[in-house]
Formats: sequence, C-alpha cells, structure tokens
Amino acid sequence: MQPESKKQGQKAIDLFQKCREWTAAKEVMAAGYYPYFRPISSSVGDIVVVNGQEMIMIGSNNYLGLVGDLRVKEAAAEASLKYGSGCTGSRFLNGTLDLHIELEEKLAKFMKRESALVFSTGFQTNLGTISCLVGKDDIILCDRSNHASIMDGCRLSYGKIMKFAHNDMDDLRRVLEIARTNGLRGGIFIITDGVFSMEGDIANLPAMCEIAEEYGAQILVDDAHSIGVLGEGGRGTAEHYNLIDKVGLTMGTFSKSFASLGGFIVGDEDTIHYVKHFARELIFSASIPPGAAAAAIKALEIIQSEPERREQLWKNTNRMHKGLRDLGYDIGETQTPVVPVMIGDDLTCFKLWKDLSDEGIFANAVVPPAVAPKMSLIRTSYTATHTDEQLDKVLDTFARLGKKYGVL
Repeated sequence: MQPESKKQGQKAIDLFQKCREWTAAKEVMAAGYYPYFRPISSSVGDIVVVNGQEMIMIGSNNYLGLVGDLRVKEAAAEASLKYGSGCTGSRFLNGTLDLHIELEEKLAKFMKRESALVFSTGFQTNLGTISCLVGKDDIILCDRSNHASIMDGCRLSYGKIMKFAHNDMDDLRRVLEIARTNGLRGGIFIITDGVFSMEGDIANLPAMCEIAEEYGAQILVDDAHSIGVLGEGGRGTAEHYNLIDKVGLTMGTFSKSFASLGGFIVGDEDTIHYVKHFARELIFSASIPPGAAAAAIKALEIIQSEPERREQLWKNTNRMHKGLRDLGYDIGETQTPVVPVMIGDDLTCFKLWKDLSDEGIFANAVVPPAVAPKMSLIRTSYTATHTDEQLDKVLDTFARLGKKYGVL
C-alpha cells in the first residue's frame, strides 16, 4: 500500500513564491537609484518633463526628431477623427484599413522591394516572421547580440538555433560548417540586427551576404535602428552597403525614426504573401490604430523629402562620438547615433545615472542581464533636432561625473 500522503498527492509549490523572494529591484529603489518606468508628462522630444523637472532627453530612439513634428501629429489626429481611435480587430479579419494598404505600398516602394506587411509592433514582426518561416528541418544562425524579439522568434519556431559570436563572420562560417557536417536537411536562415541596439555598431553585411550565397542561406536584417538613419536615402543597412538585392527580408519598426507604433517586413511578394497567411502574431493581434498608421505615412514622406534631417543627425552623432572619446570615455565600437558609455560596475552605473538625472539629463542605465557581467553602461542616443547648447550641457555633465566616479 502507498502512504496516505502519496495517495492524496503533494501540495504544489506556490507559483508566485519566486515573486515574493525576488528583491533586487526593490533594493535599488530603496537606495534611490532605480532608473526604470519613469513617468514622462510631456511630449517625448529633446526636452521632456519628469516629476516637474525639465530634462534633456538622450535616452529615446527619436532619431529624426519627428515625434514632436506638427505635421506628424496633425496627420495622426486627423486620421483618428476620421476613422476612430482603433480598428477593433486583426488585419486578417476586420482590422485592415485603406490606410494600412497605403502604408504598405509606400513602404515597399521606398525600400525598393516587391511587397511589405505591417504588424502591430516591431517585436511581433520578428516573432511572427521568424516563427512561421522556419520549420523543424531548418537552421537559424543568430548573432549573439541580436534583439530579444529575434531570440524569442527563434524560440517560437521549430528550427534548430545556432549562435555565432557578435559580428564575427569567421565564427558564422565555423557554425555553418558544423551545421553542414551534421547533416543539414532543410534551409538556412541567417538573422542579424542591422544596427545593434546596445552596442551601436553595424552588421558586417557584405561578408554575411558572401557567406549566405556560398551556403545557399537566406538573410533577415532587423533594421529597427537603421531605417531613416543609414543609407543615402535612409533605407537602412542594405542600402548603406549597396546590397538591397542580396538581402531576403528586412524588418523595420515605426517606434523610432517613424515616430509612431508598429512594425513591418519587406521582401519578395511570395514570401510576404506567405507570412501574411501564416504569422500568428499578425492574424491574432489587433492592427495598429488609424492614428499610428497615418503618423507613419507622414513620417515616411518627411524622411524622403527632408534628407537634411539625416545629415544633421550625423553631425550631432559624430560630435558626440568625438566629444565623449576626447573626455576619455569608452564608447565601444559604435558607428551610429546609439552611443553606449561604458561604466562597468553596476552600482557605479546606477550612481552616475542618478547624478545625470539630478542634473537634468535623461539617459538609460543598462545592467546585466541586458549586458554581460561587469559591462554595465549608460545607453545614450541622439537626434537630428538636438541643439548645440543641449549637447554641450550633456558633454559638460559627463566630464564632471566621469572625474567624480573615476571612469574616464
């Protein structure tokens, strides 16, 4: 006979117990250094208001400064008045507006691809695209520094995931050889960020395209931080390297240069048609609201008609690269408006962030697990509309705090 306790079964461990035991964030809150979920009570431009304090924003992805552009705001407002505040359904059923179709047609033309498909968020774009294209016999080759949405999309697929060292094409080739030696049966999908969102460096796309052609692989480039920023016309990493015809799919988002919300994928018509009918994240999610679609359309028009914005963005970017390096800061291998200021120690990072905040600078503290241990950093990013006066204050503040904390 079994003991009475086994007959009745053991009581389950409380699922929420781990929540009560996790105190790391509360400890940082108690110390006064908690840098997350700060409520902004103004437009999220180059000057924001937090708890009644005006701050210079160097922590957003508003690269072209279009979040506060009156033309974009008016387009969003007019569309909301005409169509309402939402679509109350998915693109697959009742949630497709003529605005969505217009946006997709203009995106495809702008990106010089056959077709485009708009998702509800950039995160969902990667989840839906990757998971529906990759089957059980397929292999994904993934840069170790890729965005979380790419990693989650890979996990949702049925394919085998193999990682290669960050932007290391020799390691990509090594991993591909392992895959081929072990009896490759399906397709190969190489996935990379175009601009890496923490490091700020650019993917080595020319070498990647050569390797992909040699092995018969397809490439997906996540250009969330590249479109509007890189390339002669702002079309992203592939245009930057003159390789548009060599990249299978390019993903983009509206939450950065487009000053809106949503995501999209562009590529050949057959592949986009397939994704449209198999991506669960598209089929089972409500579509972006009319205001967001209209804002993205207007932002796209401005991106194409005002190249001087991108020129000014790069002037500001190069100034901050030089300014921070001249002060003695380590800003890694960044080549873009994403500029990581390497600090190292977690507590020092939090303290420096707090002093920046107290002096009216809104930046972002990034600590493990978002980065490797002892690699904590202040993530900064710059826009076309930052003024010289604002950038001077940022550099002056970093100069004083770098000496205070001994990180120069």
